Amino acid sequence: MIKPILIYCLTLFFLFCNPSDGKSQGKVEDYQRAELFNGLMQNKIYHAPTNIKWLADKRQYFYSILTAKGTEYRLVDPHSLIQASAFDQERLAAELSSLTNSKLEAFKLPITNVAMNNNATELNFNYGDKQWTYDLATFKCKEIVKQDNQRQTGYWGDRQGDALDRKVKSPDGKWNAYIKNYNVYIKGTEPTAKEFQLSFDGSEGEYYNTELAWSPDSKKLATYKVRPAKPHLIYLIESSPTTQLQPILQSRNYLKPGDALAQSQPSLFIIDTKKQIAVDQSKIPTQYALTNLQWRTDSRAFTFEYNQRGHQKYSVVEVNTTGFVKELIAEESKTFIHYSGKRFRYDINDGKEIIWASERDGWNHLYLYDGEGKLKNQITKGEWVIRSIINVNEKERTILFEGSGMEKSQDPYFIQYYKINFDGTGLIKLTTEDGNHKAYFSDDFSTFIDTYSRIDKVQITILRNGKTGKLLKELEQADINPLLKTGWKLPEVFSAKGRDGKTDIWGMIIRPSNFNPSKKYPVIEYIYAGPHDSFVPKSFVNDSRGSLHELAELGFIVVQIDGMGTSNRSKAFHDVAWKNLKDGGFPDRILWIKEAAKKYNYMDLSRVGIFGNSAGGQSLLGALLFHPDFYKVAVSSSGCHDNRMDKIWWNEQWMGYPIGPEYGESSNVDNAYRLQGKLLLILGELDDNVDPSSTMQVINQLVKANKNFDFLMVPGMKHSLGGDYGEHKRRDFFVKHLLGVDPPEWAWKTNITIPKP
Repeated sequence: MIKPILIYCLTLFFLFCNPSDGKSQGKVEDYQRAELFNGLMQNKIYHAPTNIKWLADKRQYFYSILTAKGTEYRLVDPHSLIQASAFDQERLAAELSSLTNSKLEAFKLPITNVAMNNNATELNFNYGDKQWTYDLATFKCKEIVKQDNQRQTGYWGDRQGDALDRKVKSPDGKWNAYIKNYNVYIKGTEPTAKEFQLSFDGSEGEYYNTELAWSPDSKKLATYKVRPAKPHLIYLIESSPTTQLQPILQSRNYLKPGDALAQSQPSLFIIDTKKQIAVDQSKIPTQYALTNLQWRTDSRAFTFEYNQRGHQKYSVVEVNTTGFVKELIAEESKTFIHYSGKRFRYDINDGKEIIWASERDGWNHLYLYDGEGKLKNQITKGEWVIRSIINVNEKERTILFEGSGMEKSQDPYFIQYYKINFDGTGLIKLTTEDGNHKAYFSDDFSTFIDTYSRIDKVQITILRNGKTGKLLKELEQADINPLLKTGWKLPEVFSAKGRDGKTDIWGMIIRPSNFNPSKKYPVIEYIYAGPHDSFVPKSFVNDSRGSLHELAELGFIVVQIDGMGTSNRSKAFHDVAWKNLKDGGFPDRILWIKEAAKKYNYMDLSRVGIFGNSAGGQSLLGALLFHPDFYKVAVSSSGCHDNRMDKIWWNEQWMGYPIGPEYGESSNVDNAYRLQGKLLLILGELDDNVDPSSTMQVINQLVKANKNFDFLMVPGMKHSLGGDYGEHKRRDFFVKHLLGVDPPEWAWKTNITIPKP
């Protein structure tokens, strides 16, 4: 035991207490420190609860927490305000040790996915690749026997459900509805019941969908008649399969922008007369999709949502029992409707009123409609955005929601919790502290546990009153002293004005553990600029996607920024991406980095690199193609380099339909001839998120243009930043081309281990 501790202490002393000078950046000791850093950063944040859950029957909260002792599990009673151990961990350790012939420590149990049932009588967890349950009354463990999964699984891009052989029983239990020979049939549930055919125009080329919806009174049936689209297959070669010597050809159904899409006709059937009622299709032309088919509780009508192709119109449509079609809400935009991230609809009192989310006034807010589709009032308003709806209380006519940007002195991305009346009055701020909040409510919303932090401020966990936000008890205050002792440094939150000279752009700066302000450091930006969200971390973490702290250890300043074109700000901020993904927010990013360098002259802007994955891989190559005067080195992994080559839903939402010249203008393939600087492309041969041919087409054009670049294809890898091997290649690439140092031989990596203290 003494020897590992000695090695551990000496390693820390050498690597962290003797920072190297500027000339040693990118040397073996820096690589060793970066490699050690990952392990040293783990399990060093104490008293920051995770896995918080409300136990409905127990009427208490459950959570797990890391302390100096190890992992502990606790219960909180919101009425008595008493905190206590959730169970006897010593007894669980003894029981599990006995069953597995091992010696387990009570506060270092190697168990995962720990969950307590609602009445706090049983614990479920994973241990040793098995699922277990622990009875808290008898103190006995037993293995859970897994049941075969009957659900069909398959590639995410394939359409599911149309051809499944399934029967749907009516609410009164008297009928089964099903598809047979592409048509709709019903049959009574009694053994001698007769079968009735309700539709007669179904065929293989235009069939009825198996998603059959009965009206609550069992007198009507609704579904879609579908004209399917031709599949678009992409092909992947698994060069090095584990099952055989020879390669395996794989295929995926992967629709791309411009491909034909399935078109659906809402269809209505009356059970008593066995007749089909014609439904007018004129209000739903050129569909991207029809979704959310559901009946009114009183069976007077059914509704569905219509997303027009091009995503500039999205409507809520009602069909009554005579087949009359009415648009209740018709949302339209000259750019795009962010249906995949900001859609919200709640029908009040069986559709007598509707709560609807819209960005029509320039910010994502809530609106109240009557049952006939007439706007009654705007519920929320102001230069801030609704982020998520937590609860709609029809009796009290209140809405509990997450919002960001209302607190003007704070980072506009910080989530806070609020409550408001349906008519827009009575706004109550349930949280206001300067940090990013996450709330866990009781089932009656009378109390909640609130965790909040910033990337530069540790997590605080408190219990609050759910109606007023009043502090009931502080539960935990995180302790990161063990983390700081490793040499880890807090990121810095930084903001600067964007391209318009008035909008704040927010990001973070990460420095190495041996940071010396008298040195000059190259700058590396980690980029993901997809319009579907914002991406700079807002809550406290020891490291984020991309292993940014580890990368900084090699001698870099690492930054991450949310530029214009990303989500969760104003509609105008977001619309920068419209038909213009090549923009990538770079005018804002470059200004941000320059402003940071004015404040910190150790940031060397003659040596700026950038890396990212997927949509980030596309953006960062664009940095070299369109901004080579600023960005000099780039590493792109799994990039979707041409939006015509990528998945349909994502790209048509931001680049529009039909396919226009903007697709070519934003294409890294079409603009590959512009390449300046140093480029490394990383690709997994089995990437079925982004077609690998997208990267290969970039390579084709680079070769034709006689451009110098580097390329790594990883056999068997799917959509990824590159895995461990790719990570090492990426670090070497930046060390060589930004630090001007030949990376050390890889032999050092096979000899390094992270000793346990």
